[in-house]
Amino acid sequence: MIEYENLGRVNKPFVSEYRKRFDEILQSGWYILGKNVTDFEKEFADYCGTSSCVGVASGLDALILSLRSLDLSPGGEVIIPSNTYIATILAVVHCGLKPVLVEPNIHTYNIDPEKIFSKISPNTVAILVVHLYGKACDMVPILQIAEHHSLRLIEDCAQAHGATCHGQRVGGFGCYGAFSFYPTKNLGALGDAGAVTTNDSQLAQQIIRLRNYGSSIKYHNDVVGYNSRLDEIQAAFLSVKLAWLDAITLHKRELARLYLDGLKDDFIKPLEQEGFYDVYHIFAVRHQKRDQLKVYLQENGIGTEIHYPVPPHRQKALQGLLDENDYPLATEIHSTIISLPISYYHQKNDILQVIDVMNRF
Repeated sequence: MIEYENLGRVNKPFVSEYRKRFDEILQSGWYILGKNVTDFEKEFADYCGTSSCVGVASGLDALILSLRSLDLSPGGEVIIPSNTYIATILAVVHCGLKPVLVEPNIHTYNIDPEKIFSKISPNTVAILVVHLYGKACDMVPILQIAEHHSLRLIEDCAQAHGATCHGQRVGGFGCYGAFSFYPTKNLGALGDAGAVTTNDSQLAQQIIRLRNYGSSIKYHNDVVGYNSRLDEIQAAFLSVKLAWLDAITLHKRELARLYLDGLKDDFIKPLEQEGFYDVYHIFAVRHQKRDQLKVYLQENGIGTEIHYPVPPHRQKALQGLLDENDYPLATEIHSTIISLPISYYHQKNDILQVIDVMNRF
């Protein structure tokens, strides 16, 4: 059986260092907002090429705190891709803002800059892009649109640690970059964790206050805040893994190359673009008989996932919160997409076996 993912095997190379760091933290007696968090924040900011990084409790919190800190007008409209994971939309709703969906480019699966213009209204306050599956959005025209209309720009980087657009890593294009370190990510913790990156020191200070009850000095609360702190243990584990992130990405890119070269053209494969460095958190292909393909692969000992089976506009939780448009591109993607094994522990022979089985479908 070729599993889709096995986090025990993914983390096996780091176990001895994890244990060492855990023992150090346990003996120190300092478990919240200590040296490990500070060190990781600096290391990850340096990695992303930003001046600041603030650790928070999850990727969803990273989005919520980013939106909250910008003091956007209640009920203001935030432009979001129509095929994103629901967390992006939940953050907007939780902040009292209105999500406005924009269809993706059918080839990149990222928000289509050309379709943003028609959704901008006098009530639009921000654009929230999502670097989906590990591919950076086309940030040059999106930055131009945001600047022209004086809109705040936030990046959902949950799936794209280290991805680049024209040489710049994601997380530093907008006001904020919101990251998740959920265990399955290329840079995954051993539990929930997240971070916000920014090049604005004042915005960084706002996130620092918001994550810790609205306080920057103990027992002095300046704003209505949250309890959303990256803990010392997860920060230490993330520092260990960050040193390996480029090697993890390179390995996944090598496995992706096998798929791109070996899969027959019956499968719609990820688009490669000059000027973009994709990190393949997920290697997703599309096929009109996706559900039959998934069953076939399972019967042949290959695990897969679907990211994601239900588009946002058809989620029960979002009924009445979104407009009633059909979003045919999002529907097409969500009904045909399937994610193939591409974990750090998978070897080339695993992928060649997947290719062989798929090409016989």
